[in-house]
Amino acid sequence: MNKVFLIGRLARDPELRYTGNNTPVASFTVAVNRPFTNQAGEREADFINVVVWRRQAESIKNYLSQGSQVAIEGRIQVRSYDDQNGQKRYVTEVIADNVEFIGTRRDNTNTSNNTNQHMNQDNNQSMNVSPTPYDFNNEPSSNQGTDISDNPYADFGSSIEISDDELPF
Repeated sequence: MNKVFLIGRLARDPELRYTGNNTPVASFTVAVNRPFTNQAGEREADFINVVVWRRQAESIKNYLSQGSQVAIEGRIQVRSYDDQNGQKRYVTEVIADNVEFIGTRRDNTNTSNNTNQHMNQDNNQSMNVSPTPYDFNNEPSSNQGTDISDNPYADFGSSIEISDDELPF
């Protein structure tokens, strides 16, 4: 069985290309923290190349950028090619079957209304868009439809700070 599950942050913006028959393909690198610290007490990360195909590739290019947090389900693929000097090179990458948008980087404004999207690679692609939390410092936009008097969390202050260490994943 060849099955991979990853949770991490994009180390670079996704690159979108099209094949000769106009099939979209996106590639990006995900930084995944190791579950242990090194001798200096620092947590290291692995940088894993990911490839996504078809409509999901276009969605990833439109909604994710460097720093966005994602959960990936897929398989490992190893391919080889000959470089310019005739040497055989091997590339190991994850071919994603399913990508779930579980967060974005804190200062990313392009994706603030598009977090927590679940994408399936099959033809019956589904998108579940969760609204962003209410911003108490700004007026609500027309697409939020949230009135401050309807906010059950208004008594907790203007913002809630949560560090990555407090998250259960």
